[in-house]
Amino acid sequence: MRTVGRSRMGISMLYVFLILASIVAVFPLLWIILSSFKTSGEMASNPLAFFPEKWTFDYYKRVMTNLNFGTNIKNSVIVSLLATAITIVISSLAAYGIVRFFPRAGKKMTKLLITTYMFPPILLAVPYSIIIIKIGLVNSFTGLVITYLSFSIPYAIWMLIGFFQTVPLEIEEAAKVDGAGKMRVFLQVVLPVVSPGIVATAIYTFINTWNEFLFALLLINTSAKMPISVALFSLTGSEILDWGEMMAASVIVILPSVVFFMIIQKKIAGGLADGSVK
Repeated sequence: MRTVGRSRMGISMLYVFLILASIVAVFPLLWIILSSFKTSGEMASNPLAFFPEKWTFDYYKRVMTNLNFGTNIKNSVIVSLLATAITIVISSLAAYGIVRFFPRAGKKMTKLLITTYMFPPILLAVPYSIIIIKIGLVNSFTGLVITYLSFSIPYAIWMLIGFFQTVPLEIEEAAKVDGAGKMRVFLQVVLPVVSPGIVATAIYTFINTWNEFLFALLLINTSAKMPISVALFSLTGSEILDWGEMMAASVIVILPSVVFFMIIQKKIAGGLADGSVK
């Protein structure tokens, strides 16, 4: 009985600790969201107040109309969706090919792919900029997408290899006996089995490209083509920084990723768990 009581006490203390840690982690985001609904006078007189005395959408209207953030959001959506779609197509084919046709060389190839993440992005900023300028793709979505692909595809292949290794070879052989070709087996048999892993990889890629800042800042030099992350940074260059606009713009940048992640977090967790089973 004492052991059971101690275990319950330990679990209760663990839950209390996790709740407190969650509050600490979520508090800055909640404060930013609530501050974006405060009036300009309240932001100046009592910026540390948690709840606004009077709710207003003025900052959001100014950000979307005066600062033209709608165009920047569209740019980020286009770049992120393109990079994610191309990454998933290429990495799915590559990971399946490594698992089924190059099993011995697969381990060495995955190690080689993942070493690309050893280099910090700032170290590669200059050579990437030179290459994009020389091929004439500076200040274009194409150049930015190509840059993102060079980072996202290696990691996506590394992630998807673990998922494809969980697919039993017997179901593919059974489909071939029924007359299905290699591409049909891949599309109609293998992909549905590893769909949780593909969803997890796609969400990871989308969030990374949505939040990427360094290369977007270096490769895009016109406001009409700026992604949302660079547009947010441009607010700090004004002579007088309007913290209300900064709060509203920050919410517009952060909230879609948070909401999207919360909606599909079960699929991500399930996909990562499936991929860990060898």
